[in-house]
Amino acid sequence: MQLFIGFILAVLIAGLAWRAGSLSGSGAWAAAVTGGMIFGLGGLPWAILLLTFFISSSALSRAFSQRKTSLAEKFSKGSRRDWGQVLANGGLGAILAVAYSVTPHPEWVWLAFAGAMAAVNADTWSTELGVLSAVPPRMITTVELVERGTSGGITFTGTMSALGGAALVGIAAVIFAPAPDWISRLGIIMLAGLLGSLFDSVLGASVQAIYWCPTCGKETERHPLHTCGSQTRQVRGWPWINNDIVNFGCSVMGALLASGIWLLLA
Repeated sequence: MQLFIGFILAVLIAGLAWRAGSLSGSGAWAAAVTGGMIFGLGGLPWAILLLTFFISSSALSRAFSQRKTSLAEKFSKGSRRDWGQVLANGGLGAILAVAYSVTPHPEWVWLAFAGAMAAVNADTWSTELGVLSAVPPRMITTVELVERGTSGGITFTGTMSALGGAALVGIAAVIFAPAPDWISRLGIIMLAGLLGSLFDSVLGASVQAIYWCPTCGKETERHPLHTCGSQTRQVRGWPWINNDIVNFGCSVMGALLASGIWLLLA
């Protein structure tokens, strides 16, 4: 019954998000499946964390969409999430929900899920708010100044925003899944979220496929065509690693860090 109710709620939420323009058609289907698994197999605390991520990140995307219009040429996709973006951010959570449902509900699986959600929320917050920084970003691997929106570029504003996004998920986790050691759990989730977000930036600066538009003279994630219509050519990274894979790596790192730190301290 819980699984059935979970899928019904997921379908309703995905439909509303599609109507609101936060999800594409494929994104709505993917959200219904992953959300249904998380809601139905994990229960209320798991649902709350997923909704905390989705609602807060979607709200930020919509709130600052106009101010980021000039940076659209940098990103491979817009703020309307498709199936790839949904699976990149929530796919691991669905897998962990299955693991949680077929085992004696181990705490490390719950911490892994919280860490994954904290990481993807931190990454989204840092992207949405970091590009608004008055100070140009620096490449996380070389510290050189780069253009706003460059993959792997970080700012103090973006880093603090990432910490805020991780903290929001952490607070939701300790409220809806209370435990005597809630302070340490909050710290673990926040740290895992922040480091997961920074790991995302490292991947973006090193292995993510980045292309060059000869007409605009700018780097971009878009391929094979830039927003101007020109053919783009790869200048760094691995061709099979796009932003969705980088985001999935961010969630994996957040999960590994949160569960790993908790197991070491337990």
